[in-house]
Amino acid sequence: MIAEGTTDLGVVAKGYAAATAGRERRLIVCAGTGCVANGALKVHAALAERLAAAGVKATLELREEADNSGVHLSRSGCQGFCQMGPLVTVEPDGLLYTRVKPEDAEEIVRTTVIGRQAVERLLYVSPTDGTRCRGVGDIPFYARQARRVLRRCGVIDPEDIREYIAGGGYAMARKAWRDMTPEAVCREVLASGLRGRGGSGFPTGRKWELTRMQPGSKKYVICNGDEGDPGAFMDRSVMEGDPHAVIEGMMIAARAVGADEGWVYVRTEYPLAVKRMRRAVADAEAMGLLGGNVFGTGRALRLAVMEGAGAFVCGEETALIASIEGRRGMPSPKPPFPAERGLWGKPTVINNVETLATAPYVLQTGAAEYRRTGTEKSPGTKTFALTGHVANTGLIEVPFGTTLREIVFHVGGGVTDRRGRIDPEGFKAAQIGGPSGGCLTSEHLDLPLDFDSLRGIGAMVGSGGLVVMNRDTCIVSVARFFMQFTQNESCGKCVLCREGTRQMLALLDDITEGRADPGTLALLEQLARAVSKASLCGLGKTAPNPVLSTLRHFRAEYEAHIVRKRCPTGQCKALAVPEVVPALCKGCGLCVRVCPVSAIEGEKRRAHRIDAERCVKCGACARVCKFSAITGL
Repeated sequence: MIAEGTTDLGVVAKGYAAATAGRERRLIVCAGTGCVANGALKVHAALAERLAAAGVKATLELREEADNSGVHLSRSGCQGFCQMGPLVTVEPDGLLYTRVKPEDAEEIVRTTVIGRQAVERLLYVSPTDGTRCRGVGDIPFYARQARRVLRRCGVIDPEDIREYIAGGGYAMARKAWRDMTPEAVCREVLASGLRGRGGSGFPTGRKWELTRMQPGSKKYVICNGDEGDPGAFMDRSVMEGDPHAVIEGMMIAARAVGADEGWVYVRTEYPLAVKRMRRAVADAEAMGLLGGNVFGTGRALRLAVMEGAGAFVCGEETALIASIEGRRGMPSPKPPFPAERGLWGKPTVINNVETLATAPYVLQTGAAEYRRTGTEKSPGTKTFALTGHVANTGLIEVPFGTTLREIVFHVGGGVTDRRGRIDPEGFKAAQIGGPSGGCLTSEHLDLPLDFDSLRGIGAMVGSGGLVVMNRDTCIVSVARFFMQFTQNESCGKCVLCREGTRQMLALLDDITEGRADPGTLALLEQLARAVSKASLCGLGKTAPNPVLSTLRHFRAEYEAHIVRKRCPTGQCKALAVPEVVPALCKGCGLCVRVCPVSAIEGEKRRAHRIDAERCVKCGACARVCKFSAITGL
């Protein structure tokens, strides 16, 4: 139980250490959203059942006065290796089991818990040399990262505040509130070079200092957890896996600017993040870490968690403020900036989840040490949601300055083809920064990724979405996908964004459906630049980025759609030309037998061909072909 009003962090840490002193082994089941969706909670339940059936003493909830010896079965947040979930970590053995099913529980208990041996078949197998990796130190996906913000995610129980404190949690908040002035906190964060991880890369210390300097006794601090980019789940995973780090970061920010009240704004599509953030706030209040007398200073800080309605535009800070105030989430012109007049007209500092979770680490290491990682102008690390055509999808964290090649081919394990096999030559592009970002190509594989290098080529870090695309990806369709998203999510306040994105989407439809003419590209570019220049908020201004960057790097592919009326990858159905790749066709005849219009000809054991005039593009031949020899369908 949590003792009401406890504020002595040392006492809490000693109590947790005493409660775990007799623990022989710990089984940590990944209970992040991805693993939960794949059955992690069933794995947890099966392990508890099999431990009891085997007569093994197991603890599911640590109690300070109870006997917690034996096996501690706990849950964690996202462990990052989403491609291989559900994941189970075994400590102190250092084992990581992948793709665990409930029926594996009996063998884990029998072989590992009782027999003290690894279950070999559940260990990760390297796709390059076939070796089995016992733990995270052996797996390139983990070994080539630099986990700072994510250092506790997947390790601690996110719903146990005592474990967070036992690992040094809230010590930096106490330091900021008791040993540092607001000016000193701002100076240290500014000296660290920490820049906002929500997309713009604005210096965090400067934002805090601007808010601190504003007159008035009432100020607010807001955590922006309204992560809406397609394929992005960095902030969600931090809130699910290490919620107290976010709260501690908010406490440091509140001390820096003089705020006594704050909000954690989380999109409603993140129910687990909402649940754990609310639990974390409640536990911090119960311990006296939040409330009317923070760390015995006589100063107050109270936090509340609010669910957003899921509007992408609410990721923009003025729209988020409007939503908290009960108004429709729409951006407002700036200036005035929130630092001057924000929530309910008071000075307000807004940072995203990752930025706030980094703040305790900055104070812990010191500005000079923090700057040793990353680049000169982009110090520290960045989390990315690595998705798409890559062997190891998941949540990663690497230093700024890491190349795209390192992320895709080493951390990510390489590019996959449409059958999921590694294709060493298959990389085509990567979309970084979500709908507001840009497209990176093979010429950017060795570009050090940071705020300034990406801005220089018309892209941006954004919140950290990174979608890898293989050679079978139609770039025009990708641009259309992101334009469809931003058009749907436009709040409609300004004409350029509301109508401009609609017309851009219509032009992209014309291109992918064969109705475009040579003037379409010129009109698309002209419209994109107008939307970028004249939209009211940052989301509208960056909405054309996927179109502009893909036009810059893949103009020939656009022209093939328009001039030749052909999609080079065969992904656009209206333009696809069905054909058989002779080098892949074995002449088995399966396609001939299933074709409903007899459009395929060829002799047995010789490459077949498709009569494009007779073909109705039903796709039956491609579905039965075992050799991926048919394209264009």
